Amino acid sequence: MIVVTGATGNIGRPLTRALAEAGQQVTAVSRHAPTAMTATANVSVSVSVPDGVRHVAADLAEPAGLKPALTGAKALFLLLSGDLHATGANPADIIAVAEAAGVRRVVLLSTQGVSTRPFGGTRIAMRALEDVLRESGLEWAILRPGGFASNALWWAESIRARGVVAAPFGDIGVPVVDPADIAEVAAACLLDDQHTGGVYELTGPEVITPRGQAQAIAAALGSPVRFHDLTREEAKAAMAQSMPAELAEDTLTILGSPSPAELRISPDAERVLGRAPRPFADWAARNVDAFR
Repeated sequence: MIVVTGATGNIGRPLTRALAEAGQQVTAVSRHAPTAMTATANVSVSVSVPDGVRHVAADLAEPAGLKPALTGAKALFLLLSGDLHATGANPADIIAVAEAAGVRRVVLLSTQGVSTRPFGGTRIAMRALEDVLRESGLEWAILRPGGFASNALWWAESIRARGVVAAPFGDIGVPVVDPADIAEVAAACLLDDQHTGGVYELTGPEVITPRGQAQAIAAALGSPVRFHDLTREEAKAAMAQSMPAELAEDTLTILGSPSPAELRISPDAERVLGRAPRPFADWAARNVDAFR
């Protein structure tokens, strides 16, 4: 059995589905019951899991509550919720609980910033968690994605209501990665021994600006989308409503002044998947209903 945390999110949903379609027994872990509704970036989505997948409601901030989900599991996909990135959180307890439950392999969703900007508080904490996993005696793999294509869902409400994308740094781009590609890499790492001990930096195939993303969404919709530049302060205030302020500040620093390493298009996804990662336009076309 494989346990997927964050199973109702942008990575967890396709990962859970891919593992189930591969014939694996899967336990999906999220905070909400499968029949609930939750809001993701101002978009209401049904919290559901594929047929045959067991769901366990648990809060990762209470690692002991994961024990029922981990009983009999051979592998764990670990995606930290936002509050576990906050100062004072101790996500290493999750790894200890998994090891005590007999889990043999953990695939950790980390962040590109661990290598590109190693001295920020949230990234120091994530690197410490990576080190705990490396030293645990478990089999492991670490995924370090850059910015997510699905962050564009933050714009869904304003696009639907006013045909507007409001974002900072409109003409500064990074190679955002499709969460479906992250999910496919995670599935490979959970299922294939050859990826044990691997650290994979995951990006999309092209650098794209927020303005360019707005144009791609407009093309998918077949209707105009206007771009409005936010100040950094306006953007931080909006982001801080759903994530720790320090994480919002870190994210804006990367988006506003990406380093050469953060602009680099990584070959790792293609090496694992045997194909190029999907461009943002592909993500926009598949998710266009969120913007209608």
